[in-house]
Amino acid sequence: MEMIPQIIISGLATGGVYGLIALGFVLIYKATSVLNLAMGDFMTLGAFICLTVLDKLQAPFYAAFLITLVCAFVLGVAVERVILRPLIGEPVISVIMVTIGLGVVLRGVMYMIWTPVFRNFPEIFPPQPLNLGFAVVPSGLLWGFIFAVIGTFVFLFIFKFSRTGVAMRATANDQQAAQSMGISVRWVFALAWSFGAVASVIGGIVIGNLSGISVYMGDIGLKVLAVIILGGLDSIGGAILGGFIIGILENLAGFYLDPLVGGGIKSVAPFFFLVIILIVRPYGLFGKKLIERV
Repeated sequence: MEMIPQIIISGLATGGVYGLIALGFVLIYKATSVLNLAMGDFMTLGAFICLTVLDKLQAPFYAAFLITLVCAFVLGVAVERVILRPLIGEPVISVIMVTIGLGVVLRGVMYMIWTPVFRNFPEIFPPQPLNLGFAVVPSGLLWGFIFAVIGTFVFLFIFKFSRTGVAMRATANDQQAAQSMGISVRWVFALAWSFGAVASVIGGIVIGNLSGISVYMGDIGLKVLAVIILGGLDSIGGAILGGFIIGILENLAGFYLDPLVGGGIKSVAPFFFLVIILIVRPYGLFGKKLIERV
């Protein structure tokens, strides 16, 4: 029993990072109704760019971080303008398949540039853990959680209180009405993709610092997909709460169930839990229930 607080605290820290990446999915989905299945590869690409700037240019972390965010913003705009804008009006499944293809292309590019060799980040955070008395938070998880919380609040502030956020919410609610009020729906789409890319890249840098990076790190995107489906595809709060739930559940399953079966339960437990929740609430914990009349 004495391990439960430690497991929960570590799960909350990990879940905060999942929630930040999930926020990138939700921002894009709310504004464009497109589920970007290349988000995991956006995340990996950002981590590689940050590591390259740190290693090759010997830049301080804050400079590498800012350069990576700028690259993520540009990538989001470029993807929306060049790849997705010509698909406006096409069936949603076609757009989703294009995002899958985009993820494959990005992974191939990363494979050619950085090879599949596993890499570790240089030490960029103070190594001292945080001792809460009833639990100890490792340095990597602590700083990852701090970055996730700051990033989440920044995006929430933009989405809830800024003029840009108002335009994004209006577009998400009714694109035709928003356009009649002078809002550039196309520009909102580009911003949504850029913000989504930035959120995923921050998550990628945090995860890369915690566990190292390789071209296959983007597979975490599947786990984050479980987070947003659990919370509700269009719910920002649901994405954050879903991240916490999945993080805690993953740690509990890894500690109590993995030793009984020789491992592996930690990786699949979130998906078992997701299936159970969706049987009861098909729209997720906080997703909008849509009624289609025929």
